[in-house]
Amino acid sequence: MKTHAMALLQESGIKNGPLCVGLDTDPSYLPKNLLESYSSPSEAVWAYNQAIIQRIASSADGPGMAACCKVQIAYYEAMGLPGLKVYAETLKAVKKAGLPVIADIKRGDIADTAKAYARAHFTGDFEADIITLNPYMGFDTLEPFVHYAKPENGSKGMFVLLRTSNPGMTDIEKLRLHADIAESPDECVLDRVGKQLNRIAQEFKSVYSGCSPVGAVVGCTEESDARYLRDTYPDIYFLIPGYGAQGGVARISATLLDKAGGTVNSSRGILTAWKKNETLAEKAAQGIVTMEEIADAAAEAAWLSKKDLLQCSALLHCSATL
Repeated sequence: MKTHAMALLQESGIKNGPLCVGLDTDPSYLPKNLLESYSSPSEAVWAYNQAIIQRIASSADGPGMAACCKVQIAYYEAMGLPGLKVYAETLKAVKKAGLPVIADIKRGDIADTAKAYARAHFTGDFEADIITLNPYMGFDTLEPFVHYAKPENGSKGMFVLLRTSNPGMTDIEKLRLHADIAESPDECVLDRVGKQLNRIAQEFKSVYSGCSPVGAVVGCTEESDARYLRDTYPDIYFLIPGYGAQGGVARISATLLDKAGGTVNSSRGILTAWKKNETLAEKAAQGIVTMEEIADAAAEAAWLSKKDLLQCSALLHCSATL
């Protein structure tokens, strides 16, 4: 059977480990002396992104430090047109390094507008392997994107918001549906979204083997939800935010990595790792820290995150067999 972007990401995770390096690179994450050494903040960000990608990608010497990279478009939009150019170049650089790339765009709109968004991010200058989507204007908003998941249209992938990592997720995602519209007792909004993702997954079973090209965003910040969500959606691959800076722990991530699996994103914890290194922080204060040094710190943080996630996954599997 034919393959698709999500399955290729799944394979990369098996080879390189479950970490997703988030290139959500805000200029403020770089030391002042490095920002000032480039012609613009966007050029400094581009140099930092390139240095990180080079260090985390796999090589002839062995597997890399990450399954993929995620690029959050908002940080690049905030830098204007030069930032969007860096966004496009970063997507290309990740793919050139042999890693799947996720465009974190969280689009969600209707009819022709959704078609335009799908065309913009699955083809052309901003083409990505996988994107993130917001389903809360209705499931019809997903259809133009699902179109591109078909083999004849590019075999792309997408992660749909299901159970996010922000504290405010309870405002909507955990709301109980009224008995008049609920399909099961105690059904929440996120359950209804998940059922639709399962329906889409079933539709693709005759086309692709393995996981569905339509995955789900499931945060690793709430242990009580992790096992329920993993067991309820066994064939859906997860994008797992919240690890590190948002308070998510590897133990919760390990539960979500079971069955179809997933990739665990870390952004700030990697991008600002140099700030936790006393020597580098002091050199930054003196204005003498180098791009190579902060990129090495980011790579070390990625390696430690990968190791943490793999160890917790191994412990979980060992305990399950006892």
